[in-house]
Amino acid sequence: MELNICKENVATIVEIIGRLDTITAPELEAAVKPLIANGLELIFDCERLEYISSSGLRVVIATHKQMTACAGRLVVRRLNREVKSVFDLTGFSNILNIED
Repeated sequence: MELNICKENVATIVEIIGRLDTITAPELEAAVKPLIANGLELIFDCERLEYISSSGLRVVIATHKQMTACAGRLVVRRLNREVKSVFDLTGFSNILNIED
């Protein structure tokens, strides 16, 4: 997995590239931890995310909860069909802010 992080106005964008699984989920968790309190909006850009496991989903939902607790917002955008189906099957599509 590769992460590209950049600022865009009040949002911080985290581009997630490759596989988000048991091995790489801790890397994402560590990368976003300092960003949670710093921004009003955190965006996970998943256009090049190829796969997400339950460990990756755990990091996404934990980040969502932490952002909400800090009066912030997590947006997940540009999910491919396969990853979107995982979000749909788990019910995460009903909880998270998902954009095309």
